[in-house]
Amino acid sequence: MAERDRLRDYRGKRDFDRTGEPRGRDASAGDKPRFVVQIHDASTMHFDFRLQVGDVLKSWSVPKGPSADPKDKRLAVPTEDHPLEYEEFEGVIPHGEYGGGTVIVWDHGTYEPLSHDHAGRPVDFAQSLERGHATFRLSGSKLHGEYALTRFRGGQGGDGEEAWLLVKRAGGTARTHGAPDPRRARSAKSGRTLAQVASDTAGE
Repeated sequence: MAERDRLRDYRGKRDFDRTGEPRGRDASAGDKPRFVVQIHDASTMHFDFRLQVGDVLKSWSVPKGPSADPKDKRLAVPTEDHPLEYEEFEGVIPHGEYGGGTVIVWDHGTYEPLSHDHAGRPVDFAQSLERGHATFRLSGSKLHGEYALTRFRGGQGGDGEEAWLLVKRAGGTARTHGAPDPRRARSAKSGRTLAQVASDTAGE
């Protein structure tokens, strides 16, 4: 699917004359695929988890945010693909616009696809997501180590709203952090909290 078609839902939900969110143009893909975790103070506070797959960011809404504890199974609800530039987006989406509220970049970095088939052969990451299970290693400023996304409802002929689980795999390093209190969390990009971003934007 062409990039402009993959972003059709994203663009159709937004008035770019009102919101400062990127429209999506010619972003560089880079050598390694990127990820970003944004905290979004919308009608319901949540984390947005995004993985670069090709020329877009595949996106999930994670109400409780990623956890460093392998025992935690975090609900992840897929949302529309976002442009690669969205990795850098931090600011206030006007109320009345889709997803109105304040956004900060809580963490970002690169990731390494790890998905394999039963014979141990690497599986294309986009294909592993289509099949409903993908593993990857995050290398961010806060999140490190192996994670897995597993679809447990909907998708590919399934009934009901599609839903996934985001789980930290056992092992890894002690420096990995879990999700913080979103109102106290600071941006990995600017060091600001949600309240500070909202205040700074109001003063512009």
